[in-house]
Amino acid sequence: MQFPAPDLVSSRRLLLITDQLPAPADFLLHRFLHLHLKQSKTAKCIVLAVSESLERWKSVASKAQMTSPQNTNVAHSEFFQFIDVFDQHPPSQNRGEGHENKISLKCIYDLLSVKLSDSRTNGQIPLVILDDITSLEWFGVSLLDLSRFVRALRTLCVKMDAALVVRHHIITPPEPDALLRHLLQLCTYHIEVRPLASGRSGAVSGEICVHLGPSMKDTNEHVISRTSALQYRLTESSAVFFDKGTSTGVL
Repeated sequence: MQFPAPDLVSSRRLLLITDQLPAPADFLLHRFLHLHLKQSKTAKCIVLAVSESLERWKSVASKAQMTSPQNTNVAHSEFFQFIDVFDQHPPSQNRGEGHENKISLKCIYDLLSVKLSDSRTNGQIPLVILDDITSLEWFGVSLLDLSRFVRALRTLCVKMDAALVVRHHIITPPEPDALLRHLLQLCTYHIEVRPLASGRSGAVSGEICVHLGPSMKDTNEHVISRTSALQYRLTESSAVFFDKGTSTGVL
């Protein structure tokens, strides 16, 4: 069984991925990148990195044997572009009460806008991945600024016919925090990665559900309910997916 479906990542869509500490969704972000570049050799993917380094992306890419059409590592390919948010504006070490980091989200937005404009020349759908919006809030970016930033990213990706993937950490399930409530209003699909209620086992690492966003109410396409959640088991280089209640599957 394969996840995600090839047409889940489409232009002008915002895919919200949520995860929890016992079931991190890092593997899914890397899988989106892998499948996107595999489906189109000239499709551009731009990673806005908050919590994962370029070395980490390169390491996972190497294990998945991802190479560019020029037979070089994907991390050095013109079709994979990496923007370290904190390289642009490192977080302040002074985190006293009332302090907010002056991370210029507009600078990140402007840089992304230029890269997306350049990517429109080959007619392929670009993919933008924001790997960890939650940590930006932890580092002191205000909820208002983050809400405006995500809305601006979504508008930009719609304008540029790009797909947008945003990952958010859930700290206090099942109550959604203010940022999550805002993201849920903007997303096309909500992909929920969560641990098993019985705890992690050697055969099953967690499960995945897919919910419709506000703009997709007239379809059940790609929906995976919690009662029929897709389960997965992490491997050294990828993940194996299988129907709930079974412990076998194929890549």
